[in-house]
Amino acid sequence: AAARDRRRHEPRLVGRRTSAPTGAPRYAPEVDAWALPLPTIDGRIVRRSAKALPRYGPDFRYRHYAAVRSLPMALGGVAAVGTLVAAAQVPPLRRALSARLKPGEGPSPEKRARSWFTVRFVGEGGGRRVYTEVSGGDPGYDETAKMLAESALSLALDDLPRTSGQVTTAAAMGDALIDRLQKAGIRFRVAAVR
Repeated sequence: AAARDRRRHEPRLVGRRTSAPTGAPRYAPEVDAWALPLPTIDGRIVRRSAKALPRYGPDFRYRHYAAVRSLPMALGGVAAVGTLVAAAQVPPLRRALSARLKPGEGPSPEKRARSWFTVRFVGEGGGRRVYTEVSGGDPGYDETAKMLAESALSLALDDLPRTSGQVTTAAAMGDALIDRLQKAGIRFRVAAVR
C-alpha cells in the first residue's frame, strides 16, 4: 500500500521510464573494486529527479553501491552491518550502542580535518561511458553543514525554476546549487569519457 501511495504522488511524464533496482554484489572493473548494493533512500530520490527532469533522458536506470577494494573487507563489512542491525533490535544492546556517544560528542576538529569523501558516478548512454566524481572534506559534519547552508541560500536568493509540493534537490535547485557547492569547496569533476 505504501508503494502504491508513493507511485500515485510521483511525477509522471508520458513515454519516460525510470528504475532504481537494488542490484547484486559484483566486482566492478570500472572502479576497480567490489560493489555492494547500498540500500539507502538515494535511489528513490534520484529516480524521482529523473521522472521530473527531461535531461535525465527517456529511459533512466540508477543503482547505488558502496565500493570496497577487497572481497574479505566487503564480506566483513556486510557481516558487521548485519550484526549491528540485529543488535539494534534487542533493547539492552540498543541502549548500549546508543550510550557509546553522548549527544554533543563527535570527532575532534583535527580528526575532521583529516576526513574526506569521494563519490564516483558511472553514466552510460549514447554509446559513451562517463566517469564523474564529487569529493570534499569531512562528510559527517563540515561538508554536510556546507550543503545545508548553501541549499538554504540557494532557495532564498537564487533564480530557481518554479516548483511546488515535495520536490528533490535536483528539481528545486539543480545547477544553481552545484555552483554554490563548488564555490564552497566541494569538487565536481568529469574523470573520464570513453
